[in-house]
Amino acid sequence: MKISGAKLFVKALQEEGVDTLFAYPGGMAIDLFDALYGETAFRVVLPRHEQGLVHAADGYARATGRTGVCLVTSGPGATNLVTGIATANYDSVPLVCFTGQVPTHLIGNDAFQEVDIVGICRSICKYAVTVRSRDDLGRIIKEAFYIARTGKPGPVLVDFPKDIQLALGSDEYPQEVSIRGYKPSTGVHMGQLKKAAAMLAAAKRPLFLAGGGVNIARGGDALRRVAEACGAPVVTTIMGKGALPYNHPLYIGNMGMHGNIAANTAVSECDLLFSVGTRFNDRITGKLSEFAKGAQIVHIDIDAASISRNIVVDVPIVADAREALEKLAEILPPAKAERGGWVQRLQSLRAEKPLVMDGGGAVTPKDVIEAINAQFDEPIVTTDVGQNQLWTTQFLQVKGQGKLLTSGGLGTMGYGLPAAIGAKLGCPDRPVVCIAGDGGFQMNEQELATAVCEELPVTICIFNNSYLGNVRQWQEMFFGGKYSCTCLRKRASCGAWCSNPNAQCPPYVPDFVKLAQSYGIEGIRVTDRAQIAEAFARAKANTKAPTLIEFIVERESNVLPIVPGGNALSEMVTEYKKEGK
Repeated sequence: MKISGAKLFVKALQEEGVDTLFAYPGGMAIDLFDALYGETAFRVVLPRHEQGLVHAADGYARATGRTGVCLVTSGPGATNLVTGIATANYDSVPLVCFTGQVPTHLIGNDAFQEVDIVGICRSICKYAVTVRSRDDLGRIIKEAFYIARTGKPGPVLVDFPKDIQLALGSDEYPQEVSIRGYKPSTGVHMGQLKKAAAMLAAAKRPLFLAGGGVNIARGGDALRRVAEACGAPVVTTIMGKGALPYNHPLYIGNMGMHGNIAANTAVSECDLLFSVGTRFNDRITGKLSEFAKGAQIVHIDIDAASISRNIVVDVPIVADAREALEKLAEILPPAKAERGGWVQRLQSLRAEKPLVMDGGGAVTPKDVIEAINAQFDEPIVTTDVGQNQLWTTQFLQVKGQGKLLTSGGLGTMGYGLPAAIGAKLGCPDRPVVCIAGDGGFQMNEQELATAVCEELPVTICIFNNSYLGNVRQWQEMFFGGKYSCTCLRKRASCGAWCSNPNAQCPPYVPDFVKLAQSYGIEGIRVTDRAQIAEAFARAKANTKAPTLIEFIVERESNVLPIVPGGNALSEMVTEYKKEGK
C-alpha cells in the first residue's frame, strides 16, 4: 500500500513508541500537521516558541530516559531550534528534531523561509540529514532514532522537504538498522578494567568522580555498589549530582569551580582518581597542571574522543558507565589498604566547612532550596543558568527518584521553564519544580501559556535580585565592581553607569506576580523567610495549573566558594566582601 511521506512520518512515530511530540506549525510543515490531525496514539504539545519547544523535548528526555521528539517548520522555525540542539548536544541528550523544508527543486534558490539547517547544525548535533528521496524516508527516520539513543546519546536533525511529505511511497517502516561506519561501543575491555580494579584495590586514598554520564546511563546503583565494596568516597560534577544520594556516608559533594571545600580537597589529595562519565571540562579541573596532581587517573567514558583530551589519564576505558561499573563490581578484589581514615577526614572537613549563605536578614536562595528539600518528595528540579543554577547544585538534596535537570555544557539561559514543562509531561505523577533567575526566566517566560494550556502543576521559583547575577558577581570580584549592563532595573533616565544599588532605584519590570495573573495563574511574592512554607503549600494545592513564586533576595549575594578562572582547585575563594559593605 502506498501512503504519503507525511503519513509515514506519523506511522514512524507510532512504531518508535513516541508518546509526546512537541510541535509548532508552519507553511513547510503544514502537511505533516494535517497528517497529525486526530492522532490519538501520542500527545501533540504546542509550545509558544521553537526554542521553548526544543528545551521541553530535552527536559522530557532527561526526565524519562526516552528520546525527545520535536517538529517545526523551515526557516526561522528551524533556526530557533539551534540553541536547544546545541544544549542537548553538550549534555548528551537524545533528541530527534524534524524540520520542514522547501521542496527539493527549490533548495539552494533562496526560496521563502529556506535555510540550510543541516549545514547550520552539523557541528552541534550528532547527525543531520536532508531527506532527498521518498524511498529513503522510512530508513532515515529509523536511523535517526537509533543514532540519537545509542552510544553517546545526542540530538539528530532530519530535514524534511515539502515534496517528500506529499510524495507517495511504501507504507513499510523498517524494523532493523544497519549503518555502515556507525558502530557504537558495546562491551567493556576486561583487561583494562582488571588493571583499574587492581589500582583501586591498592590505592590508599582512592576517589570516585561521577559525571553526567553516570546519570545518563542510569548507573547510580552500580556506582553505589562499587563505592561501598571498596570503601572509597565519591564526588560529583554538577551534571553528576544525584549519582549517589546526598545523604550516603561516602558522598562528599560537588567539586569544581563552585564545589565544596571537602570535595575539591579530595580531588587535590587523592592518590587514585577513578572518573566515570565526565569530559574534564575547565569548570571542574581549574588549572590543568595542578588537577589531581599526585594521582593516577582511570577514565571510563562512552566517548573515546573525551578520554585524555583535557586530562591525560593512566587507564582509559571506552564503555557505557553502568555496564563498566557493573562489571567492575564483579571483579573488584578486596582493598589492600584501610580507607576509613581517608573518608572520615573528608567528611569531617565537610562538616567543619559547610556551604553557608548569609542574606543579611533577607530571604536567601539557600532558605528556598532547603524548603524544597523539606516540602517535596524526590522532585524533578530544573534550573535556568547563572547563580540560581549554582545555588541549586550546592544546596539541593537529590535522592531516590529525584533528579536535577540543568544545562551544564552550553549554559543556556531560558532552559529551566520549558525543561520543567517537558519533565512534567513525561513524568506526570512526579513533583516538578523550576528554579530560575529573574533574567533567565524572561528569555522563555511565554511558555507559561504552554503550562497553563497543558494543565501542568509545575512550581516555578524565581530568585529576583534585579541583576544578571552571575555576570554581576564576576564584575564585582574581578572587574573592579563596574556593573556593566547587568542591572535589570536600569532606566534611560538613570544617567551615569551605576554600581550602587539603593532604595532610590527604579521599580523592577515586569511585575512577576501580575505577569502570572495575566496568564490566569497564581503569582506569589515572598519577601520574608516566614512566608516560604505557606507559598509552597499554596503551590501544591494548585493541581491543574502552574504556580509562580517570586522570591526577593539580596541584590548582591554571591555564590561561594569560587575557584577563579585559571586557579587550582586548592585556591578557592571562600569569603568575599564588597568594599564598603
